[in-house]
Formats: sequence, structure tokens, C-alpha cells
Amino acid sequence: MQQYSVLMPVYHKENAGYFRASIESMLAQSVPADDFVIVCDGPLTPQLDAVIRDFTARYPDLFQIVRLKKNRGLGIALQEGVSVCRHELIARMDSDDISAPDRCERQLAVFAAHPYAIVGGNVEEFTDFAPGCFRPKLREDQETERPGDLAKSAPVRRVPETDEKIRAFAKRRNPFNHPSVMFVKSAVLKAGGYQDCKGFEDYYLWVRMLGRGMQGYNIQRTLVYMRTDAGMYERRGSLSYAWKGVCARWKIYKTGYSGFLDFAVSAGGQVVMSLVPVGLRARFYGKFLRK
Repeated sequence: MQQYSVLMPVYHKENAGYFRASIESMLAQSVPADDFVIVCDGPLTPQLDAVIRDFTARYPDLFQIVRLKKNRGLGIALQEGVSVCRHELIARMDSDDISAPDRCERQLAVFAAHPYAIVGGNVEEFTDFAPGCFRPKLREDQETERPGDLAKSAPVRRVPETDEKIRAFAKRRNPFNHPSVMFVKSAVLKAGGYQDCKGFEDYYLWVRMLGRGMQGYNIQRTLVYMRTDAGMYERRGSLSYAWKGVCARWKIYKTGYSGFLDFAVSAGGQVVMSLVPVGLRARFYGKFLRK
């Protein structure tokens, strides 16, 4: 099976325990990587640096550590990381999420059978779990593994499966769950790579790739358990967040991938959802954007 690189950014506000668990979930993959790139987006805390020292001492030939002198933002950090990844296939991973043990094996199998440029999947949200539960037990009614104390009602971010559905969906909404994707390095670079587009760096990249005719696919299983917190919906409720979303969607519209009506609907929805009371926003996300 083809080898791949792991690409994980981290910055000073991350929790060291979550960071460690996230790395461990990638080391526990049923098909492990032989190249693990961590991009430090600016100086880190002593606790985060200690986690990096521990893993690089244990796996001296596995990890590449890229250190940026100051915090540059996710887009620039990821572009720096892409450039040093050794393999053509790159698995994105966030520094506080947990990958299912067979995540990368499933994605590699799809790449082996189809000429896709991006392969993602569903993500399941959780707030916390016991340390060491990155390889949890299955319930009898489950098809995939999950953190051991997750409730049955845990929200799932489902994304469209086929390339045709992804293309239609992408005109107004992000068609991939960023922490779940594995992509082709040369395709990403051909589309211009990650660029600065605050909060929407991935979406901006996907539409540029799709606009060039590159194909995508989403595995209809939970590939990643994405950590959330009680303040997530509150942070999305401000004029600055609304303006950031409008600016990002304008950049996406300017690529020519979608029409002005798509921009107006998506940007208008962003503004409305940023200004409604937090309780209503949380209910809307839970009912319409999660399953």
C-alpha cells in the first residue's frame, strides 16, 4: 500500500495533553506513516515543546519539525508543511482531534482504486474523553470506533459522498471536513496551495482544486473525532466573525467556481447566523448542519 505523510500544525494556545493524544492516534493507524510533519506556527509553550521532544526522541526518523519564527496563521503554516512532506499523499490532522485507527487505511484504499485528488470523510464531535481512549472499543451497533465515553447522540458532520455531489455542495458550503482529508500533494501545489483566507483556508483551496477539474470523494464513515467545547457557538457570534466569513466567500466567488447568487446566499446566511442569539445558533447547527 502506498506510503503517506502526516501534516499537523500546532500553535501556542493548544492543550499539550490533547496534542499528545492526537499524535498517538496517528501513530496507532492500522497503516502507519513513515513521515510525520509538525509545523509549529510561532513559539510554543514549554508543555507543547516537551511533547515534541518526547516523540522525536522516541521516533527520531519519523518526525520533521518545522518552526516558524512567529504565528503566521493556518494557511501559511500548512503551506510550509506541504512543501516539506516527503510523500505524494498527505493526511491532514489537527493537534486536538482523534483519528479512527483505520482512517488512513480506508483513504489509501480509495486512492489506490480511483484518480481522486482529495479524499475525506465524516467527523464526529465530542467534548472530552478519558486519556488513552484514542483507540476506543466498539459498541455492538457501531460500524466504526469512537472515544469510549461518547454519547450515542454525538453530532456528526456529514459531507457529500460523490464528486458530482461535492461539486454542487461546494458552491455554497465547504464540501470536506478539513481534519479528515488526505490529498495529493502535487494537485494541491498545482492549485496554488494553501493561502491566507482566515477561517476558510481549506474551503478556498478546495474550490480552486475543483475548479481545475480535480476530483474528490468523501468516505461515508467517521474518520476523525473532532474536539469541540461549549464556547464554539459563542465564538461564531460577532460582527468580526461575520465579516471574516463574507470576505472569505467573496474570495471564493472571485475564483469563478460559483455564481453571485451562491455568494449572496452563503454570505447572507453567514451574517444572519453570526448575529442571532447563541442558543438559536446552536440549535440551528445541531438540527441542520449536524446529523
